[in-house]
Amino acid sequence: MASTASDTVRVWLVERTYSDDEQNLIILTYATPDGDRYFRKERALTSFTDARDTTAAIDADPDNLGSVDDADLQSQYATEARRMADTHDPDDVI
Repeated sequence: MASTASDTVRVWLVERTYSDDEQNLIILTYATPDGDRYFRKERALTSFTDARDTTAAIDADPDNLGSVDDADLQSQYATEARRMADTHDPDDVI
């Protein structure tokens, strides 16, 4: 069954880090505007000709979202998600 927009949750880019464990791996973290839930996406760095844009927001399957249990991290994610939502369209390349 194909997903529809109503079956997804909009999450905003809140963090981009490089993996300590593996070389050439970027970890993108997206979160809900309240900071309660997050979606983590790992992307391998590839050649310069591989065009995969990172957008300000994505629509994620709710079953793929984790809970943010740390209050400080939740606040950080909420602040950054709201900032991204206020200053970018979801499809803006970041």
